[in-house]
Amino acid sequence: MMDGTPIQGRPKENTMAKRWYAVHTLSGSEDTAMRALEQRVAMYGLEGRFGRMLVPSEVVVDPKTKRKITRRFYPGYMLCEMELDNETWYLVKNTPKIIGFVGGSRNPPPVADAEVRKITRMLDDEEDAPKPIVHFDLGEEVRLTEGPYAAMRGVVDEINEARAKIRVTINIFGRPVSTELGFHQVEKLS
Repeated sequence: MMDGTPIQGRPKENTMAKRWYAVHTLSGSEDTAMRALEQRVAMYGLEGRFGRMLVPSEVVVDPKTKRKITRRFYPGYMLCEMELDNETWYLVKNTPKIIGFVGGSRNPPPVADAEVRKITRMLDDEEDAPKPIVHFDLGEEVRLTEGPYAAMRGVVDEINEARAKIRVTINIFGRPVSTELGFHQVEKLS
């Protein structure tokens, strides 16, 4: 059937579904590898066969230096949504800073949809404000670093990690006063 009609049971065009694949990169070069892959996809005109690319990470505040740093959920890895065939496999495999696919050298398994949903939900739930790295325990004594009670000591009563807030009880003239603060407004006593 050379007249252009599709053969029975086969679609006329490639309708392969995009799936998510874990890609192993050089550690610390995840963003560079992702940009290089995006450039190569555009250069070879394969945008239709690639979807989103993610380097799962979050911005956190180092409590000692008060600087914002990017913490990777999976250092040395990125996620790539793509139609896997010989051409796309070769393009990814030969991109600078990319080592290869996770789980198989020639025919890697896709990442489970539930796992992808979990990762994208973590990224979507992130607020614009950076999260602190500090972990507090209930009953722990801390020092307040900001606000009207700065330099006073208190005891941790409640921790809300989702909001990055902590409730601390301090004693003022022998009376307990409870106050809610951000993680960045208190420090652990060492």
